[in-house]
Amino acid sequence: MTYILAIDQGTTSSRAILFDDDMKISSSAQEEFPQHFPNSGWVEHDPADLWSTTAAVCRAAIERANAKADDIVAIGITNQRETTVVWDKVTGEPVYNAIVWQDRRTADYCRELKAAGHEEMVTAKTGLLLDPYFSSTKLRWILENVDGARARAEAGELLFGTVDSFLIWKLTGGAEHVTDATNAARTMLYDIHKGRWSSSICELLGVPMGMLPEVKDCAADFGMARADLFGRELPILGVAGDQQAATVGQACFEPGMLKSTYGTGCFALLNTGEEAVTSKNRLLTTIAYQFDGKPTYALEGSIFIAGAVVQWLRDGLKLIREASETQPMADKADGTQDVILVPAFTGLGAPYWEADCRGAIFGLTRNSGPEEFAKAALESVGYQTRDLLEAMTADMGDGGDNVLRVDGGMTASDWAMQFLSDIIGAQVDRPEVLETTALGAAWLAGSRAGLYPDQAGFAANWALEKRFEPDMDDATRARKYEAWKRAVAATISV
Repeated sequence: MTYILAIDQGTTSSRAILFDDDMKISSSAQEEFPQHFPNSGWVEHDPADLWSTTAAVCRAAIERANAKADDIVAIGITNQRETTVVWDKVTGEPVYNAIVWQDRRTADYCRELKAAGHEEMVTAKTGLLLDPYFSSTKLRWILENVDGARARAEAGELLFGTVDSFLIWKLTGGAEHVTDATNAARTMLYDIHKGRWSSSICELLGVPMGMLPEVKDCAADFGMARADLFGRELPILGVAGDQQAATVGQACFEPGMLKSTYGTGCFALLNTGEEAVTSKNRLLTTIAYQFDGKPTYALEGSIFIAGAVVQWLRDGLKLIREASETQPMADKADGTQDVILVPAFTGLGAPYWEADCRGAIFGLTRNSGPEEFAKAALESVGYQTRDLLEAMTADMGDGGDNVLRVDGGMTASDWAMQFLSDIIGAQVDRPEVLETTALGAAWLAGSRAGLYPDQAGFAANWALEKRFEPDMDDATRARKYEAWKRAVAATISV
């Protein structure tokens, strides 16, 4: 048996999965790591945790499959996007914690850039909005606030990267400082039309271009993992940011195909083909994947809090011990109560882009309890997804096949997926392989290695596990969604 080792480095955990030569999961390992919240709206990771958990789960997955290094053909990497790491070019030591994509500390600076009239230029080049979500202003914060960082960066002593770049640097023993086009496209420093780092944006933000990694296709030669890690050198042949990897894993290769991934956040991507569609509804234009130097574009809507709202029920309110408890609790909730939770814990993403608003709950009564909170939490993900789809329809028209392909841990909840289908009024398809993010990374590496089929062959292997059809009447759907929109408007106005 031969394998592809897929590394899925996420926001709350690192995971490794061994896919066999039929693209089936042979083994996996996962390890959570701490989240750090030094101030309100700040979210950080210790880069050492990102690396140590990644290395540990890779070894564990290999051991659980009783595999040897000689059995592994290649490594594919997918990662949390936008999270920003700056490290010493020689020692590999980070100069500061990784600033996570959820972090909002640069909101004031983004407002200053907008007020100065820079957003139009930034959006035209990068497809992104001026928001703390993206890497560039996090990088600038590190350069401005860590003692000696700017001088060291300008002297060529420091490197910048998203998590994929940092992991590749560690895997290759510092031999490679690279990224792929999908991760580069999320930094707010990369011109997605010209396919290169933007010197004008780097100058605007004071980012030395020598810090930036080389940008490659999603399926490319990213270097060799060190022999001392796994027993022999292993080629790294595929890289994509997590949402783009899920788009690949869902085989959304045709324009008009749409997927939504439910992890810590929720991210919907609509394949727009060779056309980089500029949104009129505050969605993002991004690179879905890139092969042979040719990018395929997408419209993306980003929700900051999806699965994280269930973690909040568990860790913040202590209402549950396991995420799976939310489904039976939602079933038991009082149907006469319309409790609405707007989970703007770190601001609201698309299509609102309100960095400073915070979460709110509406419709509480004396009878509201844990069941109603669980129901409202699950429903909030459906409402936010509809916000994204409404914006996409406004940008592109309603010319698709009205099917949403879903993946990610939260899709295991039949209750949440049925409500999603009900509130968007469309078919929701859940695939047999829910680990589509890791599968996408594995296919990128495996196809590059010649082990896996081409796009058409891969798409033909996509298999449906369960289909959810809308079962809510139009009047109820309209009433509930209007109540959600009023709740969001009230949350923003506070």
